Amino acid sequence: MKNTSEHLFEYCLRLGDTPLILGQRLAEWCGHGPILEEDIAMTNISLDCIGQARAFLTYAGEIEGKDRTEDDLAYFRNEREFRNLLITEQPNEDFAQTMLRQFLISAFHKHFYSELMRSADKTLSALAEKSLKEVNYHFRHSSEWLKRFGNGTEESRTRLMNAMDNLWRYTGDMFDMDETDKHLVECKIAADLDKIKTLWNKSVEEVFSEAGIDMPKDVFMMSGSRKGKHTEHLGHILAEMQSLARSFPGASW
Repeated sequence: MKNTSEHLFEYCLRLGDTPLILGQRLAEWCGHGPILEEDIAMTNISLDCIGQARAFLTYAGEIEGKDRTEDDLAYFRNEREFRNLLITEQPNEDFAQTMLRQFLISAFHKHFYSELMRSADKTLSALAEKSLKEVNYHFRHSSEWLKRFGNGTEESRTRLMNAMDNLWRYTGDMFDMDETDKHLVECKIAADLDKIKTLWNKSVEEVFSEAGIDMPKDVFMMSGSRKGKHTEHLGHILAEMQSLARSFPGASW
């Protein structure tokens, strides 16, 4: 049975891995955005995510006590050791799918970080407060694009609905609670995902309503991120993200 420190290390990996993989996905748009303004915006959001990942992974390394840095945790773990939400590793496909993915995650993080600010762990509380300021912008930005897609042309709406078909099945993974979540909630350290799910549903439904689209119903949900079970996409992301560090371990510049 894990002790509180072991649960907290696992929890911080989840909090760091999710923005790390999302940031890597968004970075793929650099130089390829549909317009210059969005190219810059997505790059900046990517940098926000990487910054959040660095903070949580640094704290994870401190808790673990094995002298592993944020770089060690990011570049020298294999696929089964990652704990990012499944939705973050899904391909960009087109701009509509990228924005829907960003919206669904930002809506989650908006309420997650608000709740985590109440954590009895002062470091987590402080990191959540800092991250929330960035996530509030991410949420507003992606929300506006969803409204444009939903109320725009026939093509924009079709692309949005195709993205929904691809991504909605991964939203249930956000709210799975295992032994680590339950233990840390009891210790008043972790955020209660059952509470966040209610708030997330309300926020998503409000924006969907303004976009003129309905919440999907009776969709089979994918899960497994907390046990290191991922889709085929994560391996490709890690191969690219980790290649330099693994080719030249210990290098600095």
